[in-house]
Amino acid sequence: MPAIVGPIRINSVGGGVVNFGDAFYLAPKSTSKTNAGSGALNTGDFICTNNGISSTNPFDPDVNDQNVTANR
Repeated sequence: MPAIVGPIRINSVGGGVVNFGDAFYLAPKSTSKTNAGSGALNTGDFICTNNGISSTNPFDPDVNDQNVTANR
C-alpha cells in the first residue's frame, strides 16, 4: 500500500540513507579514500601498538579508484 508523504525539506544529509514511503531498492552511492599510517585506525579497548618507522604514500597515479558516475 503506498505511503502518502507531505512536503519535506532536507537541507543536508551527512551519510546514511533517507527513505520516505515505500521503497523497492535502496542503494546509496558514495566513495571515499583514506590514507593513514600503521596503527592509526585501531579501535577498541586496551590497544598496544608498537611501530617502528612508518611511511604512508598518499599519491595515487591512476586517479580513478571507484567510479559511481554511471551507476545512479
